[in-house]
Amino acid sequence: MARALRVEYEGARYHVMCRGNHGQRIFESQDDADLFTKTLGEVCVRNGLVVHAWCLMGNHYHLLLETPLGNLVSAMKWFQGTFTQRYNARHQLWGHLFQGRYKAKLIDVEGGSYFRAVGDYIHLNPADAGLVGQGKLADWPWSSYPLYLCAPSKRPKWLGVGDMLSACGIPNDSPSGRRAYAAYMDLRQQ
Repeated sequence: MARALRVEYEGARYHVMCRGNHGQRIFESQDDADLFTKTLGEVCVRNGLVVHAWCLMGNHYHLLLETPLGNLVSAMKWFQGTFTQRYNARHQLWGHLFQGRYKAKLIDVEGGSYFRAVGDYIHLNPADAGLVGQGKLADWPWSSYPLYLCAPSKRPKWLGVGDMLSACGIPNDSPSGRRAYAAYMDLRQQ
C-alpha cells in the first residue's frame, strides 16, 4: 500500500515528530543537541521555514513549524537526511537514525487554540516526562522554551515567538510579555 501524500500549502503549520530507530537514544550530549539545532537553523534558512517551538527528548524530537512556501516534504527530506549523515559521521555509525518517516500533523490555524495546545505540549514535554524534577522548565536546555524568555537579540532568527505569545493572550514580545509567558507556563507545569 502506498503512503498517504503529505498535505502541503503556503503558510501551513505542523506538529512534526520523529523517534530514534528502534526507540534508541538520539541525543546523548549537548553536542548532539547543538548539531540538531544547527541543522534545524540551516533548513529554516534554506527553505524559509519558521519554527514556533521545538523540544529534544532523549529518543525523539518535536517541532511546531510553519512552511510559508508550502515545502514541508523537501525541507524535511533535507533536514532528516543531513542530520542523520552528520550524526553518523560524528558517532562513527552508519544506517538509519530515525524510526522511519516523520509524523506531521497539520494544525488548523483558525482560532489559535490548537496551535497554543501544541506549543504547550512541546514546551511541557520535559516536565511531563519527569526530566526537570523540582527544577524549572526553563532549566531544560534542549527546548525553545528558555529562548522564549530571552530578548529577541539572543534568539535564532528562525524561531518565531510572536504567534505563540499572541495565542496565549500576550500582546507583545517585551520584558513584561516574556514574564507573562513564564507565569503562564509555570501554571501549566503544575
